[in-house]
Amino acid sequence: MLYKLLPFINWLPLAKKSWKDDLIAGITGTIIVIPQAVAFAMIAGLPPVYGFYTAMITPIIAALFGSSYHLISGPTTAISIVVFATISKFVDPANDMEQYVALTLVLTFMAGIIQLAMGLAKMGKLVNFVSHSVIIGFTAGAGVLIGFKQLKHVFGLDVPQGSSFYNIIKHIINNISETNWYVFSVAIGTLLIAIIVREFIKPLSRYYMLIAMVLGSFLAILLGGVSNGIETVGEIPSNLPPFRMPELNLTNIRNLSGGAITLALLGLIEAVAIARSIALTSHQRIDANQEFKGQGLSNIMASFFSSYMGSGSFTRSGVNKQAGAKTPMSAIFAAFFLMIVLLVFSNYAAYLPKPAMGGIILLVGYNLIDFHHIKQVVISSSREIIVLGTTLFGTLFFELETALFSGIALSLFFYLEKTARPNIAELGTSKNHRFINIIRDSNIKVCPQLKIVRIDGSIYFGALEVVSDYFNHLYEKGEVKHVLIVAKGINFIDLAGATWLSHEAYKWQKRGGGIYFGGLKIVSQQILKKGGFRDQIGEEHFYPDKKTAIYEIYKKLDKSICENCTARIFYEC
Repeated sequence: MLYKLLPFINWLPLAKKSWKDDLIAGITGTIIVIPQAVAFAMIAGLPPVYGFYTAMITPIIAALFGSSYHLISGPTTAISIVVFATISKFVDPANDMEQYVALTLVLTFMAGIIQLAMGLAKMGKLVNFVSHSVIIGFTAGAGVLIGFKQLKHVFGLDVPQGSSFYNIIKHIINNISETNWYVFSVAIGTLLIAIIVREFIKPLSRYYMLIAMVLGSFLAILLGGVSNGIETVGEIPSNLPPFRMPELNLTNIRNLSGGAITLALLGLIEAVAIARSIALTSHQRIDANQEFKGQGLSNIMASFFSSYMGSGSFTRSGVNKQAGAKTPMSAIFAAFFLMIVLLVFSNYAAYLPKPAMGGIILLVGYNLIDFHHIKQVVISSSREIIVLGTTLFGTLFFELETALFSGIALSLFFYLEKTARPNIAELGTSKNHRFINIIRDSNIKVCPQLKIVRIDGSIYFGALEVVSDYFNHLYEKGEVKHVLIVAKGINFIDLAGATWLSHEAYKWQKRGGGIYFGGLKIVSQQILKKGGFRDQIGEEHFYPDKKTAIYEIYKKLDKSICENCTARIFYEC
């Protein structure tokens, strides 16, 4: 119980051994988050300092109470966009920033409460509907998007803030002649240093990002720095997050409830999708319910310390994993180092070259593209290709939440389409009295009075059309009066399926025969028992296995037909 309430107890012993790796990853993460915090806050319509506040508070709480060892929470692009879209309906940040910030904190608190409530209600199973292909597509799309959004720092071009994937490409192609070659040299130089250290200098490979950033900064100085257009992070505020109560009142709650729900769901899907995608390589088990709680608590706490809504970050989580992080302590280190930077080293950090960070993030984006699993999807299933492609291209050309929801909806559609067509096989006996599908052998013998069918799937509202059509056709043919369903393959029966079965059984009983079940799972009989459908069908129509069922049903067959039968497929014959 204590491990559930305080999940960090699980990994703290590990941190005693891995703290050096986590320390390096934390320092690297601090360097990466500085420009992102500024950019994301501006996207959300907030002053840059609020991006730093969010990058300090949110990752600490999420690390302590989440389940992923590598997920880094904080300000993100998608969340920032939704925050601006929600709050700007009620307040223009250009006219009343104080009220804008106040509503942002209320929105963050409400979204956090929703997330925590979903975690406590154990609704983490919802993420099971996010298929493997959706995660791979979303990860790959985000990797490409992250890389392309850094190209303005690589080429030194003034790409408009918030440009789409298509507009970034168009702008760079149209303005490629204006490339700042000093900026380009720093970005590509940093990228090459990172690759060389990672691939060829194995003793230092785990520190390749940090080394590349430091050497890239020296390269920027050698090439003339700001005088040659090599942009730096710029002035950084030097105060820590102040305590501030969210202004909770009925008007604010009513106005922001819709946005809070959207943000809560988007934040959870983002965070768990990122955690699961990283877990593909780290092989860590992700507890979605605990992740829900961690995200909820982090946003609730953030709202009291002047921070806005946060979630899992693809970029920073990818950097964290690739920089060698072993436990969530790396996220805590990164947050504390950011505080130190703001208080002590803000003047020095202000000169960090953006092209060097752009080069590093290009590599991070590339590493997020899981070519191995994409190849597996391509050769395995055409439906999964559609799901992956929809999510990937949706991530590039639409909003992140649109891409995620589209991929999830499409994968659910394909799942329902598949389960709506359960396999129904007619069984007969071979020469050695084995029951097999009649389509597998032309010499299979069948009983002229008892039809034996095996249903693989579930009898629920979505599958009723296929199942009922088969039984109607069988009934209308009038060849048999008795049907035995070999039911081991039936996973569940819902209320609609149970109702149909009771009516169908009654119809066959009126003919003088019946429908029988052999080996139906106990779990599949829950609705039948609770709803009284098993009693309506008749207890005598349910048997523990196929052998017992055939033994009892044989007694009900017309013996005059049996005497002249040449099939004689049962031992009882």
